[in-house]
Parts: sequence; structure tokens; C-alpha cells
Amino acid sequence: MMALLGQKGNMVQLYDERGVVVPATEVRVGECVVVGKRTLDRHGYEALQIGFGTASKRKSSKPLLGFYKKTGLQPARSLHEIKVDKIGDYHVGQKLGVGVFATGDMVHVTGVTKGRGFAGGVRRWGWSGGPSTHGSMTHRRIGSLGSGTTPGRPLKGRTQPGHYGAETATVRNLPVVKLEPDRGVLYVGGAIPGHRGGLVLIRKKV
Repeated sequence: MMALLGQKGNMVQLYDERGVVVPATEVRVGECVVVGKRTLDRHGYEALQIGFGTASKRKSSKPLLGFYKKTGLQPARSLHEIKVDKIGDYHVGQKLGVGVFATGDMVHVTGVTKGRGFAGGVRRWGWSGGPSTHGSMTHRRIGSLGSGTTPGRPLKGRTQPGHYGAETATVRNLPVVKLEPDRGVLYVGGAIPGHRGGLVLIRKKV
């Protein structure tokens, strides 16, 4: 499985070979750097540690600074482990660009959804709400939660108002519509989680 870290950009409209408009999301990948390797002998599994972006030394912890000092690389903004088929084909310091994907590949995109703060049940869970007229005072209020006798409490799993958004979400089976290797940009068909500028993980479907 090959994966890259990227930064979500704008949504755009592209045209396919038939002239049909395809909605797509721009993802700025740039160059992800291999900063470490996990081997079967030493760690019990095989994976690559890839870094994206550049972080200031003031925002990096001392253990991380020591880790990067051993590799001779600049501190990365984000680190992530990915599984690959042949770990021997990669080395520390190697740069991975959009070339690991091809037009038409199906990918899974993982990101953090937009945070919406405290939200009511109508917005958070899509409740239908109460009556809108005839003196009703419960247009968007929560109403009854459960039985008053047995069990005498709200049942587990009851949808209620609360914090909405800012959760890890994955959108699966999105096509890679277009690649721009010179700019380090790829376009994924459809919408992906997160706000503009947010970090996303793009994994090739196995």
C-alpha cells in the first residue's frame, strides 16, 4: 500500500475525455520525505515513516529533534507510518512525489473534519424537529429522552446535542482525476474531509 501526506486545496471543475464536468479537490503533496524505516527484525513489522512539510525547531520536542539529527534531515511538520510492499526499495532521505500515483487510481482520503463547536440535535444528527406553528415552544429542542420508569435513564447511543465535527473521517474509493508533477499537485474526484489547508492522508486502494 502506497500513501502520501498532503495539504487540501480548493475544489475545482475539470473536464474528462467526454467533455463532462468532474468536481475535484486539489491536494498539494509537494515532496514527502522518507525519514525512517521500521524493519521486521528490529520492530516486528515493516513500514516507512514519511514526513511532510517543514516544522520550526521551536515547535519540535527534544526527542524529535534528536531523531531528526540522527537522520540528518530537517524536522517535518507531520509524520506518518505507511506500509509498503518492498521496504528495501526505499532509503532514508528519499523523496516521494505525486508520481507514486497514476491517473485513474482509486484512493482513500483521510482527514479531520471541520470543527463546528457545540451543535444542537437538528444540526448534528438531522432531527426533524418539532412543530413550527400553533404556539409550539419546541421547534428545535431536545424533548423527551427516554422512559421514566424502566430503565429510568436515557438509553446508551441516544443522539443528543454536543460537540460536532473535528473528527477523523475517511472517504473511500475516490478516483485520481489529474496529476501535475511539476507543481506537486494531484486532483481527487469529489470532496474530501477537512478545511482548506488541512492535512490529509491519501492511500492507494489495494
